[in-house]
Amino acid sequence: MNIGIVCYPTFGGSGVVATELGIALAKEGHKVHFITYSQPTRLSFFNENLYYHEVEIRAYPLFAYPPYELALASKMVDVVKYEKLDLLHVHYAIPHASAAYMAKQILATQGIQIPVVTTLHGTDITLVGKDASYEPVVTFSINQSDGVTAVSDDLRKDTYEHFAVTKDIVVIPNFIDLDRFKKHPKEHFKTAICPNGEKLIVHTSNFRKVKRVDDVVRIFEKIRQVIPAKLLLVGDGPERKSIESLCRELKTCDDIRFLGKLEAVEEVLSVADLFVMPSEKESFGLAALEAMACEVPVISSNAGGIPELNIQGVTGFMSNVGDIEDMTKNALTILDKDNLATFKKNALARAREFDIKNILPKYEDFYDQILEQKKAVSKA
Repeated sequence: MNIGIVCYPTFGGSGVVATELGIALAKEGHKVHFITYSQPTRLSFFNENLYYHEVEIRAYPLFAYPPYELALASKMVDVVKYEKLDLLHVHYAIPHASAAYMAKQILATQGIQIPVVTTLHGTDITLVGKDASYEPVVTFSINQSDGVTAVSDDLRKDTYEHFAVTKDIVVIPNFIDLDRFKKHPKEHFKTAICPNGEKLIVHTSNFRKVKRVDDVVRIFEKIRQVIPAKLLLVGDGPERKSIESLCRELKTCDDIRFLGKLEAVEEVLSVADLFVMPSEKESFGLAALEAMACEVPVISSNAGGIPELNIQGVTGFMSNVGDIEDMTKNALTILDKDNLATFKKNALARAREFDIKNILPKYEDFYDQILEQKKAVSKA
């Protein structure tokens, strides 16, 4: 199969999932063409079946903002025609689904029928898509897609609740590459950070308000009052400065390290004892799954799709959003020497259920269904 994948090329969840999916498809023998404005972050090795097509964004004095959607649609038309793609798979509704619709209409005038699959990832629906400025276009683009998937039941429900979507949405959960995300022998790294055997707590995110990184710091401060501990904060974003100020206010700076954006996050997770995700909203919780694959139990909120991943009292614990006291109590339960090994074992077992080898066939089957529908329509 010859597949075009359109995504954001960043550290965000949708870009990570799209890139990992493309890499896995290429390993299975499919030809995969990435179409985006820069090389995806995790597209870091050569494979004969992987191709990258850069969307050029040109600035003109007339435009206050470069028209990326138009440039993207034009690039889709070009790649579909000359690479003879069988299917376009766009990740994140805005603006990829609408650009795909435009490209599809242009190609149809040239006698080329290209089916489009749209995958909804979260904030394209729960945050950005609800904005009145975008909602009509998002709704239209989803309904015009030939197939639609969502990464969790919660996101599927949210989409139907807030948009006049008539398409059937198929849930295909996020996945993990267990060949990459696994416990690596990095004990020397942990010794350097925790020289006196402190427990190591990790949080990774894009440091937006919805991630509630301040809750992570407050939970850590309370844990530290009971047991020796260190905190690693991986990522960056608009809340970074306020979080640094909070660390100074709580006098926890000596025990907290800001590591910034990291590509090899699995190396940090490999030495962690606990992962904290107190988000106000998560469509799935991919960062938590990556932690679990590295044998790290999870303290999280019970928001969005997280309950579909984190099993209460088994792989970790969930609390109401903002309940710092309960999250602290649960964290100390996990970190207890009599409990930690069991939680680590359970976290890994749960992560194995989301092995990409289990999820990839679901996408392949979905592609086949969409292509069969296309054939049926062509014959009619």
